[in-house]
Amino acid sequence: MALTGRTALLAALSALVVGFLLPSWAGLGTVGLVLLLGVLTDLALAAPVRTLRLTRSGDTTTRLGEPADIHLTLHNPSARPLRATVRDAWPPSAWAPGTSYTASRHTLTIPAGEGRRLTTHLTPTRRGDHHAHRVTIRSTGPLGLAARQGSHHSPWTLRALPPFLSRKHLPSRLARLRELDGRTSTLIRGQGTEFDSLREYLPGDDVRSIDWRASARRQTVAVRTWRPERDRHLLLVLDTGRTSAGRVGDAPRLDASLDAALLLAALATKAGDRVDLLAHDRHHRAAVLGRSPADLLPAFTNAMAGLQPTLVETDLRALVSTTLRTAPHRSLVVLFTGLDAHPIEEGLLPHLPLLTKRHQVVLATVADPRLDELATTRGTVADIYHAAAAEQTRADRRRTADLLTRHGVTVLDAAPHALPPALADTYLALKAAGRL
Repeated sequence: MALTGRTALLAALSALVVGFLLPSWAGLGTVGLVLLLGVLTDLALAAPVRTLRLTRSGDTTTRLGEPADIHLTLHNPSARPLRATVRDAWPPSAWAPGTSYTASRHTLTIPAGEGRRLTTHLTPTRRGDHHAHRVTIRSTGPLGLAARQGSHHSPWTLRALPPFLSRKHLPSRLARLRELDGRTSTLIRGQGTEFDSLREYLPGDDVRSIDWRASARRQTVAVRTWRPERDRHLLLVLDTGRTSAGRVGDAPRLDASLDAALLLAALATKAGDRVDLLAHDRHHRAAVLGRSPADLLPAFTNAMAGLQPTLVETDLRALVSTTLRTAPHRSLVVLFTGLDAHPIEEGLLPHLPLLTKRHQVVLATVADPRLDELATTRGTVADIYHAAAAEQTRADRRRTADLLTRHGVTVLDAAPHALPPALADTYLALKAAGRL
């Protein structure tokens, strides 16, 4: 049972009536009895809450930051009309900031034996699964003095997928890929090491590409054309340990790594290569292996949605051994991790030769643009100390990157917005050079 604001107002007015017109125990009892009878009448005439039937429908997935509509249908089987206020409760991260109170509450009237559908608008601010909590219904009587209240459990799950903000870089990289494949008319021939076709010699062609046997058969000078290798294997390895939890701007480093991995996966799929995904810290977290090109991006986004950073030190030895088992043949291994000196030197470097001997390795790490800002600030004594600390951090990262480069690793250290296109450009450069 719940009392409304109208009941409180009538109680205040009744106190004035007793105080000025009926200042006695009889007057107090009379006014209280009338108010009590009104409350009991409202409770008796209010539609029951427990017998309501609830069903859900609507969106089951959305991208992070995009809206989703969840429909809740209420059917009133009783013989009395339902005048209700409904609260559809979801976790705080399922709402746009500042909208949870108004967006979760609905007012509706359902005639006897009928049903009505209400829509809850969600805008998740965090990746992963968001589960509906209880639906609380307050059924008010015709006088508006009291209400019956109860809760129902109507399960529903909305999965917030990675936003894939770097999708805007895909058209320009696909155009460069077509140039490498030789499918676009350019002033230079397509680069690559896999034979594509023969064509007639044109002035300016490299004489080393002339196929003399084919020229003799055709009785005209023919040259070979090449394209980048196809059906190569890429393994994207996500470090979900402590370093991925560090926030750069408003998001953890892991989110930027996911965005870069999605862009590279989309580009490599268009290039005809096979792409797999592995997520690891101390334990195996997720894997997407052997998917067809049509299913690859949906499978990647679905697996990435549930990934969250864990506040433990990553077991890089186990990560390397898992990578070697997952990719037994030569592959492009892209490792998304941090550039902290101690984990790299103690955990990765001892096992790196096993990885670089068999695979082409790229290490992609998310840099914090705030370091560049702090390193150039000299206003106060505190700013000078901050600048010194930032410069020391940048120097340590450069030293670690140089150490990895000497071991044959290609290192990309870029800000969150710059990492996805930089990784895509590195992939295209390796493909053009025939190093995959």
